Amino acid sequence: MAQQLPVILITGGAQGIGKGIAAYFLDKGWRVVVLDQDAEAITACRQDLNNPDNLRLITTDVSRESEVVAAVDEAVRWGGRLDATVSNAGIADPDTGPIETLELAQWQRRIDVNLTGAFLMAKHTVPHLRQTRGSIVNMASTRALQSEPHSEAYAASKGGLIALTHALAMSLGPDVRANSISPGWIDVRAWQADAPARLQPLSASDHEQHPSGRVGTPADVAAMVAYLVSPEARFVTGQNFVIDGGMTRKMIYED
Repeated sequence: MAQQLPVILITGGAQGIGKGIAAYFLDKGWRVVVLDQDAEAITACRQDLNNPDNLRLITTDVSRESEVVAAVDEAVRWGGRLDATVSNAGIADPDTGPIETLELAQWQRRIDVNLTGAFLMAKHTVPHLRQTRGSIVNMASTRALQSEPHSEAYAASKGGLIALTHALAMSLGPDVRANSISPGWIDVRAWQADAPARLQPLSASDHEQHPSGRVGTPADVAAMVAYLVSPEARFVTGQNFVIDGGMTRKMIYED
């Protein structure tokens, strides 16, 4: 019997960083399951990504447990196994205005999607990951480590995601490893569902403010995901990896 291809499940995978990760793993010969709440982005993703035979797209709200259960069941039936879960789904806009006017519903929605969604994905994919000694990768943010004004809900959800990750690593090891990635400025414009046909290039100053000399790309994040789910990272768990071109290590002074 032919050996089954490894299967990776990516939430929020129809655009942005998630879509870049999906494309990367398709190119590496994996079978890829993409979960996303945005039906239009799902349609665009189906048209844009290569190798449709190895791609499954499922419309899912990761904050709803019944939808997560159904999506994971469908993913495993289709793929025959599960080797990696990437919880990338999240409400990306960090600015919710002054804390005095932040509505509880706004706060709760960011916690539900960014943090509870990752919990639900872990809860329902772990039984399958145990069988393959697989991995969980949670997508946090550099805003879990440093903040801008009016970003309390977003920062709290991403900080919680890092804590959830190291708790999972302790609970699930040695069968399942869990790590997180905190991206900085990643240029996802070309990976959005509504990407224009021609993008304006980023400025030289945009790139120069990064110690690495450039703004990040989804491929930079995808490469780290690929390492973390590989056998080469079997001694790596409970860690958070900052992918930001050095920005969080840069001292900034006013002129």
